Amino acid sequence: MKRLILFTLLLMTCMSGFVFAEEQAVMNPANPPLAEQTAAQPVPSAEPVISAGEVQKNADFIWTLVAAFLVFFMQAGFAMVEAGFTRAKNAVNIIMKNLMDFGMGSLAYWMVGFGIMFGATSTGWFGTTGFFLSDYTQTKDPWILAFWMFQVVFAGTAATIISGAMAERTKFSAYILYSVVISAFIYPVFGSWAWGSLLHGGGWLENLGFIDFAGSTVVHSVGGWAALAGALVIGPRLGKYVNGKAKAIPGHNITLGALGVFILWFGWYGFNAGSTTAASTDIALIAVNTTLAAAAGAVGAMFTSWMKFKKSDGSMTLNGALAGLVGITAGCANVLPGSAVLIGLVAGVVVVMSVLFIDKVLKVDDPVGAISVHGVCGAWGTFAAGLFNAEGVTMKLLGVQLLGIGAAFLWVFPTSYLLFKLINATVGLRVSPEEESEGLDVGEHGMRAYPDFQPHPVATKESYLPNV
Repeated sequence: MKRLILFTLLLMTCMSGFVFAEEQAVMNPANPPLAEQTAAQPVPSAEPVISAGEVQKNADFIWTLVAAFLVFFMQAGFAMVEAGFTRAKNAVNIIMKNLMDFGMGSLAYWMVGFGIMFGATSTGWFGTTGFFLSDYTQTKDPWILAFWMFQVVFAGTAATIISGAMAERTKFSAYILYSVVISAFIYPVFGSWAWGSLLHGGGWLENLGFIDFAGSTVVHSVGGWAALAGALVIGPRLGKYVNGKAKAIPGHNITLGALGVFILWFGWYGFNAGSTTAASTDIALIAVNTTLAAAAGAVGAMFTSWMKFKKSDGSMTLNGALAGLVGITAGCANVLPGSAVLIGLVAGVVVVMSVLFIDKVLKVDDPVGAISVHGVCGAWGTFAAGLFNAEGVTMKLLGVQLLGIGAAFLWVFPTSYLLFKLINATVGLRVSPEEESEGLDVGEHGMRAYPDFQPHPVATKESYLPNV
């Protein structure tokens, strides 16, 4: 495994060097003679007046990049939600995963993923240009850089969704490997079908009229279906199912999880409103729809859990807010505020029922509810974008939306399942039972998140370990 990691780092270093040399040659041609430089100097003139078009262009750049920074901050939200909803003995591992899926994924997306997703294509299935940001090297168009920055944080979101569903029992080395493949190949291929024309591509799905403005399916369902495949392959945590019955394994810090949800809600304004990639008045409707759907999702989940458990469950309510956000992401720009409330409300109900069904009926162990929040509610939101389309709904539109939902599942789930099986058969996907019982912080990273407060497993009864 060490040799594989060293080889990967060496390969990336060499490739980066080649690309750097090429960029330098294009950006810094040989200097002309001094006389030519002197002759080429322009005559001083009056300061040019900036046109309205240039002001709008600069505003578009600023808004797109600020939105990208907001979406990047969502990585912290995902880390806090996952850490809070799981046990203290795995907190360092979860922080490392949420850091490095973006670190490794960003490099993979720069090298390969961006070109597959937005490169020129003659088939509508995947791009074949723009690898290593070569389009910018050739054209020097700064918009390519701003657009890449906005898209790479979306790729990071798709990759990090998987972490929660496979938490507390996955090898860190295996996690890095599949994060690279998700970011470089699985996510970009489907993204090219739905969003390729946003730059140089043109996907077959978007040509049919598929609506997914900010990624209910492209980002969230892709991450959710990959998470389902991973959870099935790796199996449940130790002690999760006793005599065939699901046993609750509470997270160690619901306060931390709540902080993560608030961070995600905040970052979602960049996710949805930023998908205009333009400083336009459309942002107002998108922001309002995002707020209303999240609020309705929290309300729907709270009352559903209240009726099911006779108590208003905090973790379910937090996931309800996220479900509402995922649900509105596809249609945030093409539905009216009243429809956004309904979409979020349904998502809040659906996420509670889905979590219970997956946990107790399918017996798939998803510690944070990622499959339900992102996979199931992403599918609902994509269908709702057609169902509540403000410009009118047709059977053709609903059929295209269902086709997109099905295409995402049929592409992502089988490829991810094969990927996890391959990793499991080679480097191994799951840690040993002893390491899982002690906690991945020590076994994978040699440290503890709470060294002064957490009981040491050796001094703790075995029966208590699953709930540490």
